Amino acid sequence: MPNLLFISDNASFAEDLCGQIKYYAPEFSIVEEKDAGILDIVVLDDKPALLKDIRVSHPKTPVFLLLSETDEVFGNSNLNITVAKPLQLDVFLNQLRAGSNLLDNSADGYLHFNRYELRPVAREILNLRNDETVKLTEKEVAIIKYLYKAKDKIVSKNELLQEVWGYSPDVSTHTIETHIYRLRHKLLPEIQPRKHVLSDSHPFPERIHQRSQPLE
Repeated sequence: MPNLLFISDNASFAEDLCGQIKYYAPEFSIVEEKDAGILDIVVLDDKPALLKDIRVSHPKTPVFLLLSETDEVFGNSNLNITVAKPLQLDVFLNQLRAGSNLLDNSADGYLHFNRYELRPVAREILNLRNDETVKLTEKEVAIIKYLYKAKDKIVSKNELLQEVWGYSPDVSTHTIETHIYRLRHKLLPEIQPRKHVLSDSHPFPERIHQRSQPLE
């Protein structure tokens, strides 16, 4: 879940917009400035002067500049995005969603574990043992990313159901089992189907579930 830091001197505007983000884009976690360690997105409301300081501590974090006056150019780029006020909520939320994937479009967005390299935006994973690339579905990418971030924590099927599917009424644990089954065959084809065992407490193969040390 991407962490979003919202900085504004307008308390009512901040409360209203953050409330709408929480309601319409629950995939974001809005953090308090004092708790802002790891940041995926920063939103500055009419505070462009803070951009330089943000860049010192978070050089690769996408920053959205909400500006009432846009005469001054701050250089729209992949990481500095100027947004004119008043906002169009649906457009702004889509911009935030796109911003949360910016790092995935660079080498920094690749995830490494057990001699695999996950490329989220391309929806593919590279087997570094044999240089073979396997295409993945959007859900398969989401599953791997969530397990990767869980580090050594055991993730249950119910937790995956909540985090990846959001407890949709159309989704059952059988759906998760099917996705895990397919992932195992894509990443570990040498494992025979009859040996696959899924449990509520440990649905993913140990070799993939455990996060390895970064590649040298």
